[in-house]
Amino acid sequence: MKYDYLVVGAGLFGAVFAEQAKHAGKRVLVIDRRPHIAGNVYTEEVEGIQVHRYGAHIFHTNSRRVWDYITKFAEFNRFTNSPVANYHGELYSLPFNMYTFNKMWGVVTPEEAAAKIEEQRRDAGITDPKNLEEQAISLVGTDIYEKLIRGYTEKQWGRPCTELPSFIIRRLPVRLTFDNNYFNARYQGIPIGGYTKLVSNLLEGIEVRTGTDYLKQKAELDAEAERVIYTGPIDEYFGYSLGALQYRSVRFETEVLDKPNFQGNAAVNYTDRETPWTRIIEHKWFEFGKDVDGNDLPKTVISREYSSEWKVGDEPYYPVNDRRNGELYERYLQLAKKERRVIFGGRLGQYRYYDMDAVIDAALALCGRELG
Repeated sequence: MKYDYLVVGAGLFGAVFAEQAKHAGKRVLVIDRRPHIAGNVYTEEVEGIQVHRYGAHIFHTNSRRVWDYITKFAEFNRFTNSPVANYHGELYSLPFNMYTFNKMWGVVTPEEAAAKIEEQRRDAGITDPKNLEEQAISLVGTDIYEKLIRGYTEKQWGRPCTELPSFIIRRLPVRLTFDNNYFNARYQGIPIGGYTKLVSNLLEGIEVRTGTDYLKQKAELDAEAERVIYTGPIDEYFGYSLGALQYRSVRFETEVLDKPNFQGNAAVNYTDRETPWTRIIEHKWFEFGKDVDGNDLPKTVISREYSSEWKVGDEPYYPVNDRRNGELYERYLQLAKKERRVIFGGRLGQYRYYDMDAVIDAALALCGRELG
């Protein structure tokens, strides 16, 4: 066969595996059915600004191994994610911290904030949270839940918070300090020049075919390689034979504005239920400083994000990790184990939400097992 590995999908998982396989002396072909590389982290330049085509991607990790690996392929800036919540024109700091509590309740000290949260949790009578609503109230109280969590979450997931599992909200940062750093990771930033440049560097010297649909040319492509690394949807691979796994999808409305500054921040979340979009991203603030460099550009690019229920043909973004989908994925996983030449990986191949550093770490782990 012409190749040792056929990598289906030119996103981060596929690109990292391909780079490591090439480094190990393997013959690699990477394909993607989109007309570009980089998957959902794809960025394109518009008016001198790197626009995140498929939503904001902010790299953050506590793993020295992942950071040392990925920074060989790009220089990262020092962007810190500090989103703002907009509730009917009231602006609050995210993650929830002392600025948030002061604006909401007028409290000044951490003790006062903790006492207010405890009072509201006690009044709600929650001792053992059973769903997202109860978990959120137990973390931050009723007022913050109603203004800053409920509407945003129900727009994002298309379901009442009482029907969503509690674990979705458990990793929500809540701090009794004046710390606006959402991730608080040891390493974070945005690759200078955009993510497409980073992935292009990963794939340097590797044959890549875009606009190539693996499942439509499966027999022909399988004949070219000894092994397949498949990062597409696992249920689609099997023709949805057991039924379709559920996702939430996102629609973007992107526009160029003839002004240097639209909202003064990279991300503003609209947390009321009435505003149809979940957030507005202003892309220039991912890459440029707010005070000088960004305002030197006379235009700005914004994207409104609308969450929607996924259907076959849409772009899948967030797995719906409830019991029904978990059981269905396990059944597909049993089918996948019978595919001796195929390894399923990445966000869609493993039906799980991956942060970018976890994608890279999982790909490197696979390389260790597969390439030796």
